[in-house]
Amino acid sequence: MAVLLQRALPAFLLALVLIAVPALLFQKEGLPRLRFLRAELDRVTEENRELERDVVRLRAQVKQLREDPRAVETIAREQLGLVRRSEVVFHFGKAR
Repeated sequence: MAVLLQRALPAFLLALVLIAVPALLFQKEGLPRLRFLRAELDRVTEENRELERDVVRLRAQVKQLREDPRAVETIAREQLGLVRRSEVVFHFGKAR
């Protein structure tokens, strides 16, 4: 009986591994899920890098707006269309 158990147990374990491992890897939550999660991690990591670059750019812009009055004036003129009281604005129509 002991000799039979010594021979049968390794064969049984090998058969179990040969059946169970592929079944676990290729089921819905196995290898395909792992690939999906890795791709998602890559995408999120790249998005995070882009956001970090945006934060650096925006911090520099905030610093410039706090320290340089010309930067504030530039934004007021270009984005808001503001002018000084002493300035005269001429509007020209399109040439026909």
